[in-house]
Amino acid sequence: MTASYQQQLQAKIDRITEQFSEFNPPALEVFQSPEQHFRMRAEFRIWHTENDMFYAMFERNTEDQQKKVIRIDQFPIADENINRLMPVLLNELKADEVLSKRLFEVHFITTLKGETLVSLIYHRKLDEDWQPKATALAEKLNIKMIGRSRGQKFVLSDEFVVEELQVFDRTFKYKQIESSFTQPNAQVCQKMLEWACNSVAGENQDLLELYCGNGNFTLPLSLHFKRVLATELAKSSVYAAKWNIEQNHIDNIQIARLSAEEFTEAYQSKREFRRLQEAEIDIQSYQFDTVFVDPPRAGIDDDTLKLLQDFDRILYISCNPDTLFENLKTLTQTHKIEKFALFDQFPYTHHVESGVLLQKI
Repeated sequence: MTASYQQQLQAKIDRITEQFSEFNPPALEVFQSPEQHFRMRAEFRIWHTENDMFYAMFERNTEDQQKKVIRIDQFPIADENINRLMPVLLNELKADEVLSKRLFEVHFITTLKGETLVSLIYHRKLDEDWQPKATALAEKLNIKMIGRSRGQKFVLSDEFVVEELQVFDRTFKYKQIESSFTQPNAQVCQKMLEWACNSVAGENQDLLELYCGNGNFTLPLSLHFKRVLATELAKSSVYAAKWNIEQNHIDNIQIARLSAEEFTEAYQSKREFRRLQEAEIDIQSYQFDTVFVDPPRAGIDDDTLKLLQDFDRILYISCNPDTLFENLKTLTQTHKIEKFALFDQFPYTHHVESGVLLQKI
């Protein structure tokens, strides 16, 4: 495992170093992952046979693209809590016809401190017998549980777990809602948060953050700025971010429910948004000297890129090197790359998480 992990990590380092060489970045900082038990989420199909059922994933045949069912008894890349729970839960489900009947998928989400939420997804309507049996099982296994089928959702206790991430000497609490995006590799996430904070250390004015999600980066970065305005469009993420801000007793963050494109229109006074007025947010009162972006895989649209070029400092976290490369063609016209990092969030895959700090020329 060690040799294969180091080989795949080196392949990513070589790929990124070569791809971005034309920008003449500083030496790449590399943050590797634990080799096992690093993934805090896992999703499995439930495969039923005549006298058995088991966790399954699918593998595509490269020649004819046919799917092959792969039985999963243990999942070494998943957190140890998930691996411990998998066989115990499966045996309990097998022993109960109500809980196992037409069970289609099982989703796990866990935390570094061991809190676990399981979602059972069915291809049938859940009747009145299901809920008491599922509640008893959740209590027996000391987990949170949700049942889903088309048009139905039963939340037996909570639809979230609370993660605790250590950033230097401070612990931050995060509500992570089922079916909402969260960083899947918590230990690498902590390294990303520390790198981001180190990148902006010093005397600063205000921070603008686009695509803030549940406030993953917002909370620790807020300690380095006078005020923070963070934007996010997804309602569930905005709700989680506000809860996280309150739970962590941080008072210099405002959340605006806007897309990056909408913020650009508001910031440039091209359009007024009732959502900003209702939240009592005055964009023009901020003195931004830094902008932080962690966009989706598609990268950043052209109008937002132009907006970023107005800022003294840009901190960019990317989950797609190809769109980062394209965006940097524009951003390096006005800014110079000061720091460059690779975070191995997704070991044993081709996916690469990168970090870039840019300073205005």
